[in-house]
This record gives sequence, structure tokens and C-alpha cells, in this order.
Amino acid sequence: MNKDRTRPQARRDQRRPGAPTPRAATAGRTATPGGAPGRTPAATATATVPAQRRPPHHRRPTPHEQFAERLLAVLSGRRPVHWMLGHTIGEAYEQLVQLAPRTPLRTRGALPVVRTCGGFHPRPGVVEAFASIAAGEQVRAMAFRLEQGRDLRWRCAAVELGGAPSAAAGAPA
Repeated sequence: MNKDRTRPQARRDQRRPGAPTPRAATAGRTATPGGAPGRTPAATATATVPAQRRPPHHRRPTPHEQFAERLLAVLSGRRPVHWMLGHTIGEAYEQLVQLAPRTPLRTRGALPVVRTCGGFHPRPGVVEAFASIAAGEQVRAMAFRLEQGRDLRWRCAAVELGGAPSAAAGAPA
């Protein structure tokens, strides 16, 4: 017994709390019917060792995946157009200014989400990308072009939408 009452008693187990047990220490051990650890053949020992779960691996989204989410936020009305000011070059901002007031990706029911997103690299520093936008039963297409500047930042250079209902587009049929 520890006579110094100001310090807690030292731990006997040198492993950290919550750390996985070493396979060498647990291989071949099982509990006997009386509750005491016993030895079993190696064939049955592997079935008694619980599998360790690994946390899910989260990969960093690609630039075109990030821009698909940003464009969706603007074109669905969740963000204002000027939110994309530093992320666009050339005609892209003007295209967004014309498209955004109509909020072509806004829906009354379910929130629109990026269902799929892909890209093609025609040359270094350029990505031609597409995204499939789903909201309930409705699916729309979005295409955009990204260009990498000298500062290595990606900027949107063009935006196009497809699958627009003819009544919402306001164009003659």
C-alpha cells in the first residue's frame, strides 16, 4: 500500500487507456467457461480476436468538386453572386450575374445537391468539369471551366447549365 497519500498509486498496465491490444499478447487467448483466460489452438484464436475498426479515410475534394458546390450555392440562391467575385475570371462572373437572379437550381422541395462531379484536363492548369445536380426527382446538368492562375489558385472561367425547363428559361420554344 502506498503510504504517501498525495500521489495516486501507479498503474500496473503500461499501455495507454483505449490503445489497441498487441496481437502477440491477445493471440490464442479466450475465456474459459469459468471466466479465467485459457489457451486454445491458433485456428480458433483468430476468430476470438475482435477486428479493429479504422476511421473512414476522408480525401481532400478536387478543385472542380469544390467549385461545383460553390456554383450550386450561388445558382440555388443560398449565396449571393458577389461571393464568387474572387473566384471567377473573364466572362464567368457576367454569366453568373445573368443566371443567378433566376435561381435556376432552386427547388421548392428538397435541397439541390451535387450528385456526381467529374473533370477533364485538356492541358496543365485547365479543367473542363461537369456536375450532375439532383433535387428530389429533378436532375440538372452543369458544366464549367476552371483555370489555374500564376498564383496557383483555381478560378472559374465559364459556366453553362443544361436540362433547364423551357418555362423557367424564358426563351421562345
